[in-house]
Amino acid sequence: MTIAITAFESSPDEGQGLARDMRVRWALEEVGQSYDVRLLSFAQMKEPAHLALHPFGQIPTYEEGGLALFESGAIILHIANRHAGLLPEDSDARERAVAWIFAALNTVEPPIVEREAADLLERDEAWYAARRPLLDDRIRQRLGQLSARLGEAEWLDGGFTAGDLLMVMVLRRLDGTGLVEEHPNLAAYVARGEARPAYRRAFADQLAVFTRAAGAR
Repeated sequence: MTIAITAFESSPDEGQGLARDMRVRWALEEVGQSYDVRLLSFAQMKEPAHLALHPFGQIPTYEEGGLALFESGAIILHIANRHAGLLPEDSDARERAVAWIFAALNTVEPPIVEREAADLLERDEAWYAARRPLLDDRIRQRLGQLSARLGEAEWLDGGFTAGDLLMVMVLRRLDGTGLVEEHPNLAAYVARGEARPAYRRAFADQLAVFTRAAGAR
């Protein structure tokens, strides 16, 4: 059965690998599964056909046979459970890897997304200048805790897992802010993720979509 995912026809991240379909692309590359990509405009994302797959009108979605999934974390957990390469064989290590999936999405990512939303939507508000340092401090707290846990290890818990994949993608949302670079071990951790061949293939494929879209304008 062919796997099909959805992605932005013209991504707001301009091909920098930050759109959430990148997470799914990387996971599929890690486990050696081929897939088709259906590109959607913002208007198509709000049409009934797509809303039947993703009730919130976002990307990515995942279809395989009769199965349809939304939410990048759920999709990656499904891929990791079905194909070898993203979860350890040892049952305890496997559950710890799943815990890191949730930690990336539920603990580390929310303050980063809140900061992004403030920059996008609140920059002209009177309270923005006072609020922004508070948002940075929340992120710094999480990064400090993560840095302490990672220490000098290569990955979060033994070998590379889906937990690392999602944590690297979450930390990449801070590109250009200098916040990750305050912790050299986290910066090196992200660089190790970006150096993986599967990541590079996924990044190149997502960048090619933006390049084609830009060339068509």
